[in-house]
Amino acid sequence: MKPVNWGVLGASKFAREHMARAIHEAAGATLYALATSDPKKADDFKAFCPDLQVHGSYDALLSDPAVEAVYIPLPNHLHVEWTQKAIAAGKHVLTEKPIALKADEIDGLIAARDASGLLVTEAYMIVHHPQWQRAKTLVGEGAIGRILHADAHFSYDNRADPGNIRNRPETGGGSIPDIGVYTYGGIRYVTGAEPSRLSARIRRENGVDVYAQVTGQFAGAGGDFTFHAMTSMRLPPRQEVVFQGEGGLIRLTAPFNAGIFGEAQLHMLRPGKPDHVERFPDLRQYVRQVENFGRSLRDGVAYPWRLEDAKGTQAMIDMVFASEEPV
Repeated sequence: MKPVNWGVLGASKFAREHMARAIHEAAGATLYALATSDPKKADDFKAFCPDLQVHGSYDALLSDPAVEAVYIPLPNHLHVEWTQKAIAAGKHVLTEKPIALKADEIDGLIAARDASGLLVTEAYMIVHHPQWQRAKTLVGEGAIGRILHADAHFSYDNRADPGNIRNRPETGGGSIPDIGVYTYGGIRYVTGAEPSRLSARIRRENGVDVYAQVTGQFAGAGGDFTFHAMTSMRLPPRQEVVFQGEGGLIRLTAPFNAGIFGEAQLHMLRPGKPDHVERFPDLRQYVRQVENFGRSLRDGVAYPWRLEDAKGTQAMIDMVFASEEPV
């Protein structure tokens, strides 16, 4: 397979530490170019990719005919704008989550994608990890019976970094846009169900949510089930997802930062049966994401997360904010 030539818009910390390295290491991919106005930031990328081409502006990178696909890790409020510009430049696009801040903003991206014939999607990496794929398969096969309840928890503490884009309202900050996409979208991905009723209790600082507790109900082909999710940027680190069914439960450890927060594991507990544990050490979901993008681009393999999927999760986020109750 001919490698995909990638360009990265912006020298963000996340790109430097994770996605640019994943592109550089992935089979079928070449980290070709970076756009940044600060040459010192480019040096950090050149340390592991010495041949990297550096452009002084985003527009210059989009004008480079050698760049075939673009990864966009910009602040949340810039995602739609630069995804549209990349499509207009004829580039395939992988944009960080959340790809938009309102569900209806994704309609324009879907229309532009369809008109261009390009591969345009959200960088929703968990669906590329076998821990999540196995959970989806097991739930779909009825391994724990009909789902009765699902809960998801994701927290970290960044109060010491007030300048972080996640702590700033003007950049689309908050725990829900940052990590609610995982606690909400992960439940949607595994169950194939959608929320029918939600209630949210949200605490804010400086105009962004720093703690959100959401409860409610999902409706799907397998029946209704209750739901609970907690996201926070002011609590000690915690990551866990649990699906409870009539015949047992499935628990996912390190479900969002596999290999970083801890080892990704799947535990299936069923009365009267031995506990079932699957471990997934040393699997890099960011690398798998890039490789799957390349296979979809080159070989037409179905990509596991479409703009329509991203719109569904964003619609749930919109629903969460609309259902907020006084704290």
